[in-house]
Amino acid sequence: MTDVLSSGDALLSDALARIQREVDAAMAGFLPVPDDARAPLVEAMRYAAIGGGKRVRPLLTVATASMYAVSRDAAVRTGCAVEAIHVYSLVHDDLPCMDDDETRHGKPTLHKAYDEATAVLAGDSLHALAFEILSMPETAGDPFVRAELTAALAAASGWNGMAGGQMMDMAASAGDYDLPTITRLQQLKTGALLGAAVEMGAILGRVPEEGRGHLRAYARDIGLAFQIADDLLDIEGDEQAAGKALRKDESAGKATFVSLMGVEAARMQARALVDQAVGHLAAHGDEADLLRSLARFIVERDR
Repeated sequence: MTDVLSSGDALLSDALARIQREVDAAMAGFLPVPDDARAPLVEAMRYAAIGGGKRVRPLLTVATASMYAVSRDAAVRTGCAVEAIHVYSLVHDDLPCMDDDETRHGKPTLHKAYDEATAVLAGDSLHALAFEILSMPETAGDPFVRAELTAALAAASGWNGMAGGQMMDMAASAGDYDLPTITRLQQLKTGALLGAAVEMGAILGRVPEEGRGHLRAYARDIGLAFQIADDLLDIEGDEQAAGKALRKDESAGKATFVSLMGVEAARMQARALVDQAVGHLAAHGDEADLLRSLARFIVERDR
């Protein structure tokens, strides 16, 4: 993991390595392979959900929850629910009817490794798994907390969140998108789930809504910075390091932050957003250091 980090941030490097192990172990526990005809479906879910990805979203949940003394187990389980939504979205995005990608995390995409019908079912089942995890008393003993977690993740996943942003993205090559429209698209497609990851950590910590404004502002800024960094990687990145095809937006004629702002202006904007995000945590002390490191990592990563 250390090669991903250019800052040499030991705190973040250790935290990413730990959350990757924890998410892999938890997903393996949530997905035992049955001894019947469903086995290929669960094996496909495990193929997509275990052993790949940076796990930024679960770490955002755990880092936020730890600021409010939430148990690590509850935070990891909640982070797994967010990650299950993220993974399902990647499985469906990779399908021929969407982005038609062949590699993800350096290995064949799920529909290439299995088949398209199994990939659709695996994505559907990962979506369902997310809410199954949030409904479990082991995730949160208080049913009101479970209900609030479920509402936050549902809102971030659907038409007014990630799926809505994906719809706007699919229309991007045919539309004449300006910077405010691209900003709105990315706030939905990428920012909504990152925001939910932070918010759900605060929900576990029973932080009242009126006390979450600074965390929402932090999440909004890192969400936009994350997408600008992705756009820069799509132009400047290495496909082998990224583990997926790059330069697809340019070939599809899609407007992005980089195409509208230029490389250097986009890079400066991403850094300014990270500085702004860190500023929103000014009321916190050392307990927010991991969130600060995560914000900087988002624009420094190479994949």
